Amino acid sequence: MTINNVTRLLEKRKIPYTVYELPAEKLGALETARLLGVPAEQVFKTIVVVRPSGGKPILAVVPGPSEVDLKALAKAAGEKKVKLPTQREAERLTGLQAGGISPLALLNRGFQVWLDERARAFDEIHISGGQRGLNIRLGVDDLIKLCNARVAAISRPA
Repeated sequence: MTINNVTRLLEKRKIPYTVYELPAEKLGALETARLLGVPAEQVFKTIVVVRPSGGKPILAVVPGPSEVDLKALAKAAGEKKVKLPTQREAERLTGLQAGGISPLALLNRGFQVWLDERARAFDEIHISGGQRGLNIRLGVDDLIKLCNARVAAISRPA
């Protein structure tokens, strides 16, 4: 089993989780769901969103088949507008490779985490484990508590 800072954190906090190892290339949430044999709506992806006003970026955690609704997220976050950075910018801002960006790997780094309310339809969801090829299933309530995540309708069908 892959051990990294995310799995060590979950162990230390005694949070139940399951690790899934996948091919180490950049996989989308839909491909991940297919490989794991789970509904695509249960695999969430973490999208980096920047505030044009400056300030720490937002991590928007949305269902695999969806995309971030930037207007809804801006409104929820109290911003006039927000925008998506390039993949390279997202990697620079987080220090993680696209495909491995995870709110669990970025705790205590000042990112505001917003979780799409559709996560509430599940007891557990899948998210990135903080590196490509590592997927973690954990309880929605545990994720919210751990990341101090705010929950709102922040996605729309892709």
